[in-house]
Amino acid sequence: MKKWLEAFRLRTLPLALASIGMGAFLAASSGNFDWSIFGLCVTTTIFLQVLSNLANDYGDSIHGADSIERTGPQRSVQSGAITKKAMLTAIIICSILALASGVGLILQAFGGFGEVFWYFLGLGGLSILAAITYTAGKRPYGYAGLGDLSVMIFFGFVAVMGSAYLYEQTINWLYVLPSISVGLFSMAVLNVNNIRDIDSDRKAGKKSVPVRVGRKMAVVYHWFMLSFGVLASLVFTILHFEGVQQLLFLLVCPLFFVNARAVKIHTSAEKLDPFLKQMALSTLLFVVLFGIGQLI
Repeated sequence: MKKWLEAFRLRTLPLALASIGMGAFLAASSGNFDWSIFGLCVTTTIFLQVLSNLANDYGDSIHGADSIERTGPQRSVQSGAITKKAMLTAIIICSILALASGVGLILQAFGGFGEVFWYFLGLGGLSILAAITYTAGKRPYGYAGLGDLSVMIFFGFVAVMGSAYLYEQTINWLYVLPSISVGLFSMAVLNVNNIRDIDSDRKAGKKSVPVRVGRKMAVVYHWFMLSFGVLASLVFTILHFEGVQQLLFLLVCPLFFVNARAVKIHTSAEKLDPFLKQMALSTLLFVVLFGIGQLI
């Protein structure tokens, strides 16, 4: 069981939970929160995140990014702890579980098979497809450097605005701003990962943003994402300003600074690796403080 828990990469779950957490807090601040919808959101999100991690493990091993020259943590298929066949089976099972949980979530939110049900089912199908084809398949989009765009779409707009819609059943376009915040912070986690793996990715032909622009510009890109992520939520707060408690999320800024500084000064994979978890947890803390500020 230990080898599968390692393959699940549970340290990435805070980031996924931050995305749907932001949607839940926004809905709660407007008086539309529902615990049953939240529970199914969490379950579906966990299945999707684990699916993404398993598919990433499988795909990078197939395409060579997880070779013996890789300096980051070893992956399960790469190390031989899990066979390719077993990993593929797990990917299929996790896809089915994510789909089943997603269908239950949509039915709970909308109460039937109306037009909106099919829209959200389509979004769920796209989410599963995006999770699998990031590094797996014949033409993985992660190898073309499109991972950042995908993260913004699915961890930002789809997760935040989509989950908020499940509660409120209406579109609030101002939610674009907190969606951008979560999307940019999620991209920052990916950027730390890609900077860490820049050498092995370059050799494997994986054209991530750091591979394309170089390490120096990837660090600048990192500072940009963290700065504008905070700014987007600050603008949202100003537009809804009722009290200074809404600025609680600014307490996380020092943690973002620590992360950005680490990306700049650390060049070894071993020293950079802990800052993936640190960035993910900082994002979750940002969302929690943002939500508390909106509620109190």
